[in-house]
Amino acid sequence: MLPSIPVHIIQRGNNRQACFFADDDYRFYLEWLQDYAAIERVAIHAYVLMTNHVHLLLSAQTAAGAGRLMKRLGQRYVQYVNRTYRRSGTLWEGRFRSCLAQGEHYVMGCYRYIELNPVRAEMVEHPAEYRWSSYRVNGQGEQSRLITSHALYDALGDSPGARQAAYRELFRYKLDPGLVDEIRKATNGNYVLGTERFEQQVAAMLGRRVSRGAPGRPRKEKK
Repeated sequence: MLPSIPVHIIQRGNNRQACFFADDDYRFYLEWLQDYAAIERVAIHAYVLMTNHVHLLLSAQTAAGAGRLMKRLGQRYVQYVNRTYRRSGTLWEGRFRSCLAQGEHYVMGCYRYIELNPVRAEMVEHPAEYRWSSYRVNGQGEQSRLITSHALYDALGDSPGARQAAYRELFRYKLDPGLVDEIRKATNGNYVLGTERFEQQVAAMLGRRVSRGAPGRPRKEKK
């Protein structure tokens, strides 16, 4: 990953099974997320904890920060769950999935995509009704030591109240289905979420492909 560029992360329960079973599970996960984010110098911008998966939007100060955060958090949470519920074995479905996000359209899209998850899942009618997300912080000013606003969020207004009002306005409308599809494909494929130029820049810096290849087998070169 690249320092300072926002990253959307999703981590699922193994075989899409539940990974949160009681209120304490959610609370402990968020508490440890805050602790390890501080240690690894990672800013958490948005989150939602669903029954069987987690979404995070974060920015790390170092290239390895996000990976170290997720490893430490994941291991500690699995130990807690196995001890509490007298189970053994894996809890998570392998390594987390992620995508780097570029610019206002995609970063703010990720904010909305994450916090609208409970609405899309038909668990609540409005994101403010769901306890285990960052919406009440970003949209209603609820105090939190976990959330650090991104610069693009700060640009929504010249005061906390103005930013929160502008943020709530974004949620008056459904997220465009095309953007939802883009975010899902980029995150599940560990690709970049942005323009073609941004993809090329990130690919050059990372030294690997960061977008989907053309379908089918590669063509053989003519000799």
